[in-house]
Amino acid sequence: MCGIIGYIGKKEAIPILINGLKRLEYRGYDSCGVCIHDNNLLKIIKAKGKIVDLEKRIKKENNLNSTIGIAHTRWATHGIPNEINAHPHFSEDNNLAIVHNGIIENYDTIKLLLQKEGYVFKTQTDSEVIAFLVNKFYKKSNNLKDAVLKALTQITGTYGLLVLSKDKREIIVARKGSPIIIGIGKNEFFVASDTSAILEYTKNVIYLDDFEIAKITDTNYEITSLKNQKINKEIHKIKTSLDQIEKSGYKHFMLKEIFEQPEKIKDALSGRIDFKNNRIVLGGICLTKEFFKNINKIVIVACGTSWHCALIGKFVLEKYLRISVEVDYASEFRYRNPIIDENSLVIAISQSGETADTLAAIKEAKEKKAKIFGIVNVVGSTIARTSDCGIYTRAGPEIGVASTKAFTNQLVSLWLLTLFIGQKLNKITEKETKEIINNLNNLPEKIKIVLNESKKIKEIASKFKNSKNFLYLGRGINYPIALEGALKLKEISYIHAEGYPAAEMKHGPIALIDKNMPSVFIINKNKNYDKIISNMQEIKARGGIIISIATKGDEQILKLSDHTIFVPKMDTQFTTFVNVIAMQLLAYYIADHKNCEIDKPRNLAKSVTVE
Repeated sequence: MCGIIGYIGKKEAIPILINGLKRLEYRGYDSCGVCIHDNNLLKIIKAKGKIVDLEKRIKKENNLNSTIGIAHTRWATHGIPNEINAHPHFSEDNNLAIVHNGIIENYDTIKLLLQKEGYVFKTQTDSEVIAFLVNKFYKKSNNLKDAVLKALTQITGTYGLLVLSKDKREIIVARKGSPIIIGIGKNEFFVASDTSAILEYTKNVIYLDDFEIAKITDTNYEITSLKNQKINKEIHKIKTSLDQIEKSGYKHFMLKEIFEQPEKIKDALSGRIDFKNNRIVLGGICLTKEFFKNINKIVIVACGTSWHCALIGKFVLEKYLRISVEVDYASEFRYRNPIIDENSLVIAISQSGETADTLAAIKEAKEKKAKIFGIVNVVGSTIARTSDCGIYTRAGPEIGVASTKAFTNQLVSLWLLTLFIGQKLNKITEKETKEIINNLNNLPEKIKIVLNESKKIKEIASKFKNSKNFLYLGRGINYPIALEGALKLKEISYIHAEGYPAAEMKHGPIALIDKNMPSVFIINKNKNYDKIISNMQEIKARGGIIISIATKGDEQILKLSDHTIFVPKMDTQFTTFVNVIAMQLLAYYIADHKNCEIDKPRNLAKSVTVE
C-alpha cells in the first residue's frame, strides 16, 4: 500500500523523487523518505508525516547533488509511524538501502537468525530484514542482483522492492504481489508503484510481473526471472494525461472526481453500445457462448466500495439472467472452500487492479478451474492481466482515497456485462434491452441534476458536522447504497455510521435512535415506498432526525423529513446512480465542514496491496 519511486539518469534525482512521492501520497502518508547516491555514499533523509515535512528536512541539507536515488511514502503495517520506521532502510553498515511495499511474513524468523549472527536492528519494521539479508549475501559476492536473488529465496510474503548500493551505480528492482513499473525515458529510467508518479517524464512503461527482477543502469535494463532466466517484456504506452491527475481548481480531488462522473460514465459507455441494433459490443471477451450456456453459478469477489457495487450487481444479474449469484468479501473467499468449478464465472472487481485480497481470491478460483472476469480501472494492472477477460471501467485516475467515480463506472460495467451475457443467451427481450440502454444513456444528465443540488447539500451538511453517529437505511437494490453512504461518511469525516436494510432497523439499531442520531433514508417512488414510510414513522416516533434522499416532487416526504435532498425520477433499478451521488456529496461536505483531510483520511490508503 506504500508508494515507491526510483530514478537513474542525468537529471537531479531529488526533485523527481519528491514530485513522484507527491503523486503517490494517496498510497500512504504516515511517513516518507529519500535515499540518494552521492560520492560513493548513501544519504537518507526521512520524516514522520507528509511529503511537505520531508521537503522541509531536505531544504536544511547542503550539497545534495545526485542523479540516482530511491524514495518511499509509507502506510504502516509493522511498527508505528515515525522517522525511525520510515523507509528507506539502511543495511547494518550503511552499505546499501532499500524501499519496500508489501509484507514479509517470515520476517521474525529471519530477524532472529540474523540477531544470533550479531546483527542489530534499529526499526520495528519487517522491511529492515531485507536490507540486512541482501547485504549479508552482497558482502560475499559483490554482485548486487545476485545478492537480492539469494535473499528473495529466503523471504515469504509480498514485495515491491528497490535496492541501492553505495558502490554500484544501479538499481535492483523485484516484484511479488505488489505493483512495479519501469519507465523508459531518454537516457534515463524510472521505477514506481504507479504510473502517476512518472507520467510527466515518460509514457513508455514496462509492467513487471510477479517473480521478476530487473537490473537498471544508466544505459540499460535487464529483466530476468528469480531463476535468472532472461525475460523480454513489451513496452506499453500510458494513455493517462497529466491534467487527469491535477485538481483543476477543485478544493479536493474527491470533489473533482464526484463532479467528473457524468463524463466518466460517457467514457464507460463509449463504443460499447450499438444504438442502431440495440446491442452491447464488448471487445476482448474470450468466453464462448457455450460457456455462458453452461454457467451454473456467478460469484463476485470484491472489497470495500467495490463490494457494495457487487451487491447491486447481484440484483441486476439475477433479475435478467436467472443465474444464482453469490457476493463474497475477497478477503474471506478463499477461507471457506467455495463451491465452484469449470462452469462457474468469478467476477473480480477492483479499482486499482492490485487489491491483494482480490488477487488471492482469483488464485483460489483459478485453482478450482473457474473462469475469471475482471472489472478494473487501471490498465495493465495485475488483476487485468490475471483475468481470463474483462472490462476496463474507464473512470480515469482516482486520486481521492474514498472512491467515487470508480464506483459508478464499476456499476455501469456490471450493467454492460449483464446485457452482454443476456443477449448471448437470449434472456433479455428487445424491449428490456432498449429500456436499459436508454437508462444508461440518460445517466450523465440525471447525475448532473443531483450535482446542481450541491449548494443545498452543503447547507444540510453544515448542520451535522458535530454528529457522532449516523444511520443509513435503504431497501432492495438501494440497500447497498445505504452501506456505501455510511462507508463514505466513516472514511472521510471519522463519524461512526452504519448502513442497514430499512426493514432491519427495528431488529436492533432502533435502540440507538434519539434526538442526536441522524438517519439517512433512501426513499424513491417505487414498490417499497410505503414500507419505508412506515420505517420513517418509527424513527419520528422516537424523536430521531431524518435526512431523506427522495424523488423530486414528493411532497409527502417533506412533511416527514427534517431535511430532504431530491433526485430525479428514474426507473427503480437505476436510482442507485443518483442516490449515491447525493450520498457522496453529503459525506464530502460534512467532512469539509469539519476541516478533515479529505483526500488522505487517516489510517487509509488508496491501493490495498497487503492482505
